[in-house]
Amino acid sequence: MNGEVEHERQAIEAAIGDMTLVGVLGRNAERFPDHPAIQWKVGDEIRTLTWSEYRVQIVEVAAGLCTLGVEAGDFVAIMGGNRPEHVIADLGILHAGAVPVSLYNTLVAEQIRYIADHCSARVAVLENAEYLERWEGIWGGLPNLTHIVVMEPSGDSGDERIMSWEALRSAGREALAGDPEMVQRSSSAVAQSDLATLIYTSGTTGVPKGVMVTHRNVLWTLECVARAYSLPDHLRLVSYLPLAHIGERMASHYVSLWWIGSVRYIPDLSEVAAGVQETRPHVFFAVPRVWEKFHAGLMARVNAEPNARRRALALGAIELAIEAQRAEQEGRHLGLVDRLKLRLFDRILFSKKFRTGLGMDELKLAISAAAPISADLLLFFRGIGLPVFELYGMTESSGPGTSNVSGANRIGTVGRAMPGVEIAIADDDEILLRGGLITQGYYRDPDTTAATYGEDGWLRTGDLGRMDDHGYLSIIGRKKEIIITAGGKNVAPARLENLINEHALISQACLVGDGRRYLTLLVALDADMAEGWADSQGLEYGGFGEFTRHSQVLKEVDRVVESANARVARVEQARKWTVVSEKWSAESGELTPSLKMKRRVVLERYASEIEELYED
Repeated sequence: MNGEVEHERQAIEAAIGDMTLVGVLGRNAERFPDHPAIQWKVGDEIRTLTWSEYRVQIVEVAAGLCTLGVEAGDFVAIMGGNRPEHVIADLGILHAGAVPVSLYNTLVAEQIRYIADHCSARVAVLENAEYLERWEGIWGGLPNLTHIVVMEPSGDSGDERIMSWEALRSAGREALAGDPEMVQRSSSAVAQSDLATLIYTSGTTGVPKGVMVTHRNVLWTLECVARAYSLPDHLRLVSYLPLAHIGERMASHYVSLWWIGSVRYIPDLSEVAAGVQETRPHVFFAVPRVWEKFHAGLMARVNAEPNARRRALALGAIELAIEAQRAEQEGRHLGLVDRLKLRLFDRILFSKKFRTGLGMDELKLAISAAAPISADLLLFFRGIGLPVFELYGMTESSGPGTSNVSGANRIGTVGRAMPGVEIAIADDDEILLRGGLITQGYYRDPDTTAATYGEDGWLRTGDLGRMDDHGYLSIIGRKKEIIITAGGKNVAPARLENLINEHALISQACLVGDGRRYLTLLVALDADMAEGWADSQGLEYGGFGEFTRHSQVLKEVDRVVESANARVARVEQARKWTVVSEKWSAESGELTPSLKMKRRVVLERYASEIEELYED
C-alpha cells in the first residue's frame, strides 16, 4: 500500500470515528430538525417529513417492532416500493437493534421463502395485499416469522399475526408512553461493527447470497465518496430503483443521511421523468438503460421539430458538442469559432431545452453504474452539460470501488480507485479490491466467503479487467462467463454484447458458443422503444411480437451486429444471430432487478433456438 492510500484511510477512519447510522440520524434531527428529509407524492400533492418528524416516526416503528418481540440481532424483511414507509421501516429496524433485509418486489414465492428462511426473518413489512398473498402461501414453511405488517392493508385479515402499518406505529406510541427510554436503550447499544443491512444478490448465476454490510462499511463508503466528489450539504435526491440493490440504497437512502439531504421517493419507473422535473435533483444515479431512455427521448424531440432549419441546427449543435468531448478525451482543443458556437448552443439549446427540460439544470453529479454504458452516450450527455461519470463496484464492496471524477475522467474506463481503496489485477486478470468498504462476507456461507474474501483483505470480484499506466480500470467481462470455443479460444462475451447493447432498440444481446465451433447471438429488443422506432421509420406498429419479425427491424439488427463484429477480434465475432420474440424483464426471469442478464436462464430458456443456429 502506498503512502497516499494509507493517508486517505486514516483520514476516513478519523472522519467516521465510532459513529453508526443511528447516530447520524440523531445528528441530523438535532441540528436540522426543520430541514426536509423525505418527500413523496399523493395525487397532486407533494408531502414532506422534516428530519425531526422523520425520526419521530422511525422511533415509533422501532418501539412497535419491540412489542412484536424483535430483539437485537434479529432480521426483519421489507418488501415494498420506493416509498416513505420503506425507509422509515429500515431505520426503525436499526433503532430496535435488528437488521433490515429489503427484498426485490419481483421475487416469486419460492425465492421469498428461501431468503426469509435463510435469514430467519422474525417480522416482514410488506406494501400491500398482493405482497401479503405471496407471503401467506409460504408462511407455514417459515417457523421464525411471527408477524407481518402491511403498509396498505385491504381490510381486516382476521389473523392477529397480521397488522397494519398504522397499528404498528400506534403500538409503538403506546409502548413509548409507558417506557419513554425503550428505543434509546436498544439504539444506543448498536455498534459500528453491527450489520446495517443484509443484501441478497440478485443471483445471475445461481442461489442468492446474503452480503453482510456493517454500519462501518456504509459510513466508510460515504466518507470515501465525499472525498471523491465535491458535494455540498442538503442535497436533493430522487429514489426510484429497487432499495434491495446496493446502488440505490447507497445513492439515495444512505447519501441523504450523510449529506443531510432530502429524497423524493418515486414508486414507479413511469413517473421518473416527471419526478425528476419536479425535484431538480443535485445527484442522479441510474443504470445505463435509464440513460439510454433519456437520450432516446431527447433525440425524439429534436427529430420531431417540424422546422427543418431548427432541426438541422439542433442536430449540428449536438454533433459539435460530442466532438468537443471527444477532443477533450484525446487532448485536443476545438478552434475559437467552434468554442464560441458551443457557448451559444449551450445558452439557447442545451441549458434551456435539454437540461431544464429534463429537470437536471441543477445537477452536480450523475452516475452510471451496474452495467457498462456506451461511450457515445457519455459523450452525448457530457456534451450537453450533464456531468455523467461511470462507476464500478458491487454489493460486496458496499457499492463503489472505482469511479471517473471531475478532472480525472477517461471515457471507456470505469475510472481509478476511490480514495482509500486499493486495486490489483491477478495473474488471470481478475480484479481485486481492498479497503474499508469491503463487506464482511456472506451470511451463513463460510465456504463461499473464504473463496471470495481473502485473509489479506482482498476481495476477489469475479470480474476481469485491465489497468493502464495511469490507474484507469477497464472491465473485460465476468470470470465465470468466459466462453471457451471448440477450438480452445477464450472469449469474454461482454465485449461484443456491450457494443450491440449500445443501440437504443436492443435491450440485451447474449453471446453463445461454449464448446461450439463458432459464436452466435440471441438478441432481445426493447419493447419500450419499439413503437417509437417504428414510427420514426414510417412502419405500422402491430404489436411487439410482429415488430420483432419485421424485415426492416431484422435488417437494422443485422447492421448493428455487423458493425459490432467489425470492432472486435475475429475470434470474438458472432457468425449467426436471431431475434427473440419475447420481452426480457426481471418479472419474466431473464434479467435481474438491476437489469443484468441472467445468462444461465437465457441459455436454458432458448435452448431450441440456439440449436437451430448450429444446424449446419
